[in-house]
Amino acid sequence: MYEKLFATLIGSLLLGIGINCFLVPHHLLDGGIIGIGLILHYYYELPTGLSMIILSIPLYVLAWFYEKKYFFYSLHGLLISSFIIDLLSAMRGHFELSILPSSILGGCLVGFGIGLMLRYETSTGGTDLLAQLMTKLLPINIGALIFVIDGVVILSGLKIVGIEKFLYSFITIIFVGAMTSLTIIRKEQNIVK
Repeated sequence: MYEKLFATLIGSLLLGIGINCFLVPHHLLDGGIIGIGLILHYYYELPTGLSMIILSIPLYVLAWFYEKKYFFYSLHGLLISSFIIDLLSAMRGHFELSILPSSILGGCLVGFGIGLMLRYETSTGGTDLLAQLMTKLLPINIGALIFVIDGVVILSGLKIVGIEKFLYSFITIIFVGAMTSLTIIRKEQNIVK
């Protein structure tokens, strides 16, 4: 129980730092519900974390009916990560990196945060929750599935951020997917040993 809470807090801090310090200053996108929350932030100036909560409601309804364990395990992950993302929005503009290192570092931090939470069977909700539900039905690596969903989301934000930032956002989701997969694979390998 304490490990799950600790993983949720650390994962949420990594997400908040990655998003606010490296993605938002360059108007980069992540995928999934976070990415949709960023699109809403860039277009309507809505708080990213609050948008994540509202957008996740339909997925939590699905989880309630099909996998209650994920509903309960990820609800606190969604609430804590959304709160921390909005809380750390005050950090925006305090780091001055160019767009390429920001897309890589932001992707690594977000991916590690998501992977850490998934290792302890919690998540930020959103499409991570959708991916968890889908991997119960399909033999697909969860990191690869999140990568595909993320690609669809950043494609939908192309008109808002433009082609250059779209391409850098694609780099971001490559690192998010890779770090998520590596974090989960390390846990799976530890279980086999």
